[in-house]
This record gives sequence, C-alpha cells and structure tokens, in this order.
Amino acid sequence: MQTVDQIGIEERAASLAKRSIKKQTKVEGILLAISMIDLTTLEGKDSAGKVQAMCQKAIRPLDSANLQSQCQGPALPGREANSKSLRSQMIPSVAAVCVYPSMIPIAKKALKGTQIKIASVATGFPSGLTPLSIKIEETKKAVAMGADEIDMVLSRGNFLSGEYEKVSDEISLVKEACGDSHLKVILETGELETYDNVRKASFLAMNAGANFIKTSTGKAAVNATLPVTLVMLEAIRDYWYQTGRMIGMKPAGGIRTSKQALQYLVMVKETLGDAWLSNEWFRFGASTLTNDLLMQLAKEATGNYQSLDYFTND
Repeated sequence: MQTVDQIGIEERAASLAKRSIKKQTKVEGILLAISMIDLTTLEGKDSAGKVQAMCQKAIRPLDSANLQSQCQGPALPGREANSKSLRSQMIPSVAAVCVYPSMIPIAKKALKGTQIKIASVATGFPSGLTPLSIKIEETKKAVAMGADEIDMVLSRGNFLSGEYEKVSDEISLVKEACGDSHLKVILETGELETYDNVRKASFLAMNAGANFIKTSTGKAAVNATLPVTLVMLEAIRDYWYQTGRMIGMKPAGGIRTSKQALQYLVMVKETLGDAWLSNEWFRFGASTLTNDLLMQLAKEATGNYQSLDYFTND
C-alpha cells in the first residue's frame, strides 16, 4: 500500500484552499453545494415534527420567491449579473435527508413525489459495536422501510487491531443486505490516527463494495478536515485508475461555511475532475452549512447579509 506524505498532503490541501472564487462562479458553486447536502438529524430527541420540518427544508431550502423578492431592487454596482442570475434560478433541493431508522417512514411520507433520497444510519451507529447479525438485520429493516442509502460505520477497533479481513467481510455482508440501496462506509477518520490508515481504510471499504466513503459520524472530537478529505479523494482517484469503478465521497462534520464548502469543491475538481461534481458522487454531511450557503446567496445578490431570522433552523 502506497504511503501518504503527511507534509505534502497538508501543503497541497492548504494550497487548494487558497483558490479565489468570485462572482458568477461563486454563485454557481454555492447552488451546487446546496444540491449536494445530506440534511441530517441524528439526535436522541428527534421527533416526527422535527423530521417533517427538515424534509420541508430539504425540498425548499429557501423559498425562492423570498430570495427573488430580495433581488428585485437595484443591485449594487458589480453585482448586477449575480442579482439577475438569482432572479432567474430556483434554489435546488438538497440531495438527501439522513435520519435514524425509526424516522424513515416519516421522511418517506414527507418526501413523496420528490427526487430527494432517504439515507439512514445503521450497523450500531455511531460506535458500530453491535454484533454482526444485528447490523445486518438493522440494515435490512432500514432498506425495507424505504432507505435509499445506508450509512454504516467502520469497525475501528478491529481495523486498528489489524483484523482487516474481518472488517472487509463485515462491509461485504452489509453491502449484500443493502440490496439495491447504496452503501456509504463511515471511516471515522478522527479515530484512525494516521493518514496511512485513512488511505488503507478507504481502499478496504471500496474493495468490499462501498458506493461512497465518508469521513465521519459527526459525533467524534475530530471530523472532516481538508487534508484527510484529500487523502480519501486521492484514494478514490487511484482506485478508479485500477478498476474503472467510480466511488462517491462525503466529508461530514465541521463544515459550516460557504467558504469551506467552496474549498472542498475546488479540491474535488482538482483531484477527481468534473465527473465527480454532482450529488451523485459528492455530498456534504453538514446541515448547519445550509443556512450559511443561503446567506451567501442573498449577499451575492444584494450586497448585504440577511439576518439568521430569515432562515429556518434545521
């Protein structure tokens, strides 16, 4: 297995993060980022009402008429093109909502008639410390209830103990339990200790059948970072060179601003190319990011930040 140059990967990630994106390209990037979000609620206090409200936001992240009305007045000098563009465009729906299995029927009903996917965590999320038979059963039940995508957690303890075959077999069996639904494997990179382990775990998951690899549960102390995401993107690129099979990528946790989202999109474009720049192959697991993207859209059109009071809480 090729090793990762720690200094090199961190310097390249920092270099890509400095790319400047202006005007219309920035607006297009923000709209693309919105379409790539997995809007998520994974809390013990989740309720039917909260999931229903989140699904409404997934369908209409911002009432386009609301934003367009803000763009009706004279645009500030230099912002005419952005204001005109926003008046003519609809704000896209997000890619998916992600909920606990018990909330799948509620999300399914709320999203009926849309193209928004339903993702559900399974396999003992977030620790992954349940017996394999229960992980498989949980996965099957989540799919039977309507999950289009399953987010499973890697068994970090077994991986760090060197039990690679056991970890691989577990992923393969969960993938089999998914049937036609897609499988995202969460590496929980903040617990994998080294970039070499992140690369090794990425290949292990892809070889075992993962459709996506994902950085984090959002429950660990360290979640997605630019360098660790770059390590995983390069693993996806190298795997594609070896097999011709495209694998998706989902950084999750800690991505809160439009600036960060655009940095990630630059990294995807520079590492994997335009083919991965769609929500079929790249997602953000970052619900709090949504409002900042919407605030930036309004700012690009009007020159002013809107109050958070204009945006619904997730």
